[in-house]
Amino acid sequence: METTLLPVAPEDEGARLDSFISAHMEGVTRSAAARLLAEGQVLLNGKTAAKSARVAAGDTVSVTQSEPVETELAAQDIPLSIVYEDADVIVVDKPVGLVVHPAPGHADGTLVNALLHHCGDSLSGIGGEKRPGIVHRIDRDTSGLIIAAKNDAAHQHLAAQLADHTLARTYECIAVGNIRDDAGTINAPIGRHKTDRKRMAVTPDGRAAVTHYEVIARYAGFTHLRCRLETGRTHQIRVHLAHIGHPIWGDTVYGAKKAVAGLTGQCLHAVGLRFIHPRTGELVECSSPLPEEFVRALGKLREI
Repeated sequence: METTLLPVAPEDEGARLDSFISAHMEGVTRSAAARLLAEGQVLLNGKTAAKSARVAAGDTVSVTQSEPVETELAAQDIPLSIVYEDADVIVVDKPVGLVVHPAPGHADGTLVNALLHHCGDSLSGIGGEKRPGIVHRIDRDTSGLIIAAKNDAAHQHLAAQLADHTLARTYECIAVGNIRDDAGTINAPIGRHKTDRKRMAVTPDGRAAVTHYEVIARYAGFTHLRCRLETGRTHQIRVHLAHIGHPIWGDTVYGAKKAVAGLTGQCLHAVGLRFIHPRTGELVECSSPLPEEFVRALGKLREI
């Protein structure tokens, strides 16, 4: 059995329950969500509900899936760069190329496998059997800070912070082209691409997505940005910057047609993470320096 908790954010207010589940759970279609509801596998604030029920900000949706797990996760001795750790949470500086959790094509060798080796049984079970402890994700080809929960109480607390934006994530990136304004906000809904289901896109029927940015430095044909997420949609910064005509340098999905020499993945790094500690209530702030590839890329731009 795998149970996933989905906190309802303000931007999801009024959504149908089956649509909300489909939008928040990868690989779960609206019809599959309806079946789970019909089978009593979904609870809205601890009670069964109809698929047509509407969710409200602050609600919690619990989804239990009884399908057997294809493979048992293995603990693997994969090196971790740990930025912060205590009995409740662990913050890791993820390198480019490391997948966060097992998925088709990546059965092992993931951050989850590494966390299982490092933490043993001390990981939250809320993320499910394939995603123990995972509170949020960053792309395989994006580097930087990611937080995982070591127990269910911590996971629930951090998930609520994601929903109300008190868990703050800051990124730096290199965008192609000269962005005119020194600071700005991109407010454009994001959903699945209509023809390529592996990609995301700005679409009228997508979910609300807001990215704030400010210019750090300008170079010939490139802009070094700091971005702050107000929402956390899949590929959000990458999609938003491509949408305004300034894709991230090295992004072969939303920007360049081929990889940039000297770069592994895109120049996008999670530099900052701020959250309220789930046990002590104290503010915790973590930071990560730019990786070597990112620094070398900036060095090349300075020489142009």
